[in-house]
Formats: sequence, structure tokens, C-alpha cells
Amino acid sequence: MKTQLVIDNETKDAGDGKTFSRYHPVSGSVVTVGAAATVADAIAAADSARAALGSWSKVGPSERRRLLLKAADILEGKLLSLRETMANEIGASNLWSDFNVMGSAALFREAAALATQIQGETIPTNKPDTLSFTERHPVGVVLSIVPWNGPVLLAARAIAYPLICGNTVVFKASETSPATHLAVAQSLYEAGFPPGVLNFVTCATEDSPQVIDALIAHPAVRRINFTGSTRVGRIIAEKAASQLKRCLLELGGKAPFVVLDDADIDAAVNAATFGSFLYQGQICMSTERFVVDEKVADQFVTRFAARANELPVSDPATGAECVVGPLVSAESGKRINSLINDALSKGAKVVTGGEAAAAVMRPTIVDHVDPTMAIYDEETFGPVTTVVRVSGVEEAVRVANDTAYGLSSAVFGRDVTRALAVARRIDAGCVHINGATVQNEAQAPYGGMKQSGYGRFDGRAVIDEFTELKWITIEPAGQPYPF
Repeated sequence: MKTQLVIDNETKDAGDGKTFSRYHPVSGSVVTVGAAATVADAIAAADSARAALGSWSKVGPSERRRLLLKAADILEGKLLSLRETMANEIGASNLWSDFNVMGSAALFREAAALATQIQGETIPTNKPDTLSFTERHPVGVVLSIVPWNGPVLLAARAIAYPLICGNTVVFKASETSPATHLAVAQSLYEAGFPPGVLNFVTCATEDSPQVIDALIAHPAVRRINFTGSTRVGRIIAEKAASQLKRCLLELGGKAPFVVLDDADIDAAVNAATFGSFLYQGQICMSTERFVVDEKVADQFVTRFAARANELPVSDPATGAECVVGPLVSAESGKRINSLINDALSKGAKVVTGGEAAAAVMRPTIVDHVDPTMAIYDEETFGPVTTVVRVSGVEEAVRVANDTAYGLSSAVFGRDVTRALAVARRIDAGCVHINGATVQNEAQAPYGGMKQSGYGRFDGRAVIDEFTELKWITIEPAGQPYPF
């Protein structure tokens, strides 16, 4: 498959004709050949978005809503083709592909509903005969940078929310999933979004720093939203800060899942299995640390290991049904293996699964993990999770918070009042009581704390992210002044 850039709704090759290739993580065969944008191409995309801004920002809410609702229907219609594309590009199972596509269609519809919620308010004033009020205005061009792991959902939110707020978008897609990301953008082109409102850019990995630098520095770009690693997010934030431009950052995670001594163990195991191994654990919300009260730890680990061992492992690109597919690359397997071996050398135990064979890895649980082990702190981003045994609520809260990250989390306990008290003490943007760490609903604000970033996608929170708040007064021209 070949992908091109899309600027002014026209497909084109990179200015110098350069391309890059995405290889299947197991077979090594070429899956996608993408256009590798130059800096000049990136600037052209931003110029196009700037030119389209004047007219798009004046389009009424009903028309914006109509277009986005149409795009939702079109995206749903791409479900079967996206299953195949995602299986080949990123090793996604049908379950993960469907979760992405259907969730994104729902997100488009929820975003469309925000069109008439972008509101100001009147403000009381001490000035007689004066009207004081606020309005929400589009910020301008938004640069959206999205990773490969939740490619449809992450692209959908990075595009839909800025557009519904009246902005135009330069969408910098991932070189790991270019065809998947292009399919999302094509849903909007096919729906009838005008030229320049959404421009699609891909580039080779080695060119990414220069291309992103040029886009951040472009005077028309006023907001940046980035989803990805904390390491890269910090770089993006620093570059944006030098330009006095605001960011929305959704970064890495080390989601804790607290199992209290009164938890429903079977229910906890169900949520644990889903949260740890959906899409091979390559989700920012994946459960990476189980904080389990020692009174129920043996019971929980035994049942959890049995469930994990039953999960089918295969390559969805072959047409096989599976829950756990290949890692995104063989390099991921090497990195995870080093974390597992370090933990084993320091007293941890693998209770099911084991090391990765290149990009292939069975669901793996590492028990008796402690802070001396690298896997305790580092994000694994694979089908491997850890168990830390604790004694009582206070230690459970301390261990749950003993991480630089703060994205998603969970607490299981039958005493909901106690579980709620624990949830309120966990430093994370999302806490789910008696539910999995992997959850997303377009109407609920989603984002992190600490090294997991700042700002919120979804819900009405996005209105603040992608609009400027302007204060306006209408005053009597002849009012007196003190001098």
C-alpha cells in the first residue's frame, strides 16, 4: 500500500520524492510505503491551514456538526478495510480494530454535539449601563501529532475537537501506521470538509525532528496536541514553550490497579486480564502494576495467571483470531526481555508467559516485584504486567503513587466507601472503582498528571483546549474618567 501527503485536499508525493517503508513486525515484509514530507512540504501544509482558517472559522455550528456526523458514518463503513490495514501495519486484533473504529465514530458524534456548546457568558460589572461578557474564539491552526498504538481513536480526537471549535488542523501522522491514519483523514475528506481545513503529513523517522520544529515554529500554528512518550512529549513542550505556544500532552503511563483485601477476586481478574493484555498491553492506559493486599495475593495471582494463560496468541495478519498479537517491533521484545531478566535476577518470579521471541510474546505476569527492579518504574508497553504485594490500605496507596506517571488507575473492593477513599488519594487523571484501567468515553475528560502530561481530551474540557476566551465590554462612550 502507498500513502501520499494531502494538502488542500489534494494528494501528492513529497517534494523531493522521498518515501519511507513500514515493515510487518513478524514477517519483515513491506506493508506500507509512505511519502516522506520535507520541511517545505510541512510549511505548505501549515500555509494551507492558515489560508482556510478565515472561512472555516466562520462556518456555523450546524454545518460543522453535519460534516462531522457524515464523517462518523463514513468511518464506520471502513471497519472491515481498517481491520486488515491495522492487522498488517500494527498487529492489531479485530477486537482492537473494532474498538478503535467504533469508538472513533462515537467520538466524532460526541464532538459534533459540542458545536453549540462553545459558549461565553455575561459577567456582572460595577460600571453602570455596561455590558460585560466573554466569547470563545478559535485559536487558529492546530498541530496534531499522533502515535501508532491507538491509531484511529487517537487520530479522531486530535482532529475532531480542534475542527468543531472552528480551527484548522495539520495532522502529523505516525510513520508506523500511515495507512491507518490516512483512512481516518479520508473519512473527513469524503464527508466534504473544505480544502485546507485538514492537511495530512507523514515523514521519515530521521526527518521528524526538523519537520516538527518547522511546524511548531510556523506563525499560524497556535496549539499543539501530542500523544506519545514522556520523553518526546517533554521535547515537544520545550519547543512549544520557546514559541509561547500552548500544548495538550497525553504521555506515558504505569497504571496501578489496587486490589484491596475485600475485593471480588473473580471480577478483579476479569478487569485485570482485559486491562493488561488488550492490544498486547501497548496502550497508555494498560495495567502495568498490580498493587495487591497480601491477604488475597496468592488467590489473585493464581486465578489471574490461569486466565492469562488461556488467551489466544497469533498474528492477526494471517487471518487468525487472537487476543494477543505481535509487538510493534522486534526491538520492543528485546527491551522487555531486559526488564524481565533484571527483575528475575533480583528475586521476582514469572508465574505465566516468559521472554519475547523477537516480536512474539505470550501474556506474562511477573510477581514479587519491588522498587529495586527496573520493571517497577519503567513502562513496559507490552503483554507483561507486574504484581507488588502490600500490607494494608496505607501501603497500597503509597505504592500506587510511587511512580512518575499519573494517567489511569483502578481500585477493587466490595466496600465502595473505602474504595472511593483510596481512589481519591491516587495521583492519576482517571481512577476506576471496580473497573479496568483501560477505558475511554468521548463525553468524559481524559488526561494525566505528573509525567503523564497535562490538558484534557474529550468531554467539554476540549473547548478550553482549542478556543481562546475573550472578554468584551460595551460601554457608554461618554462615561466619566478620573482624569
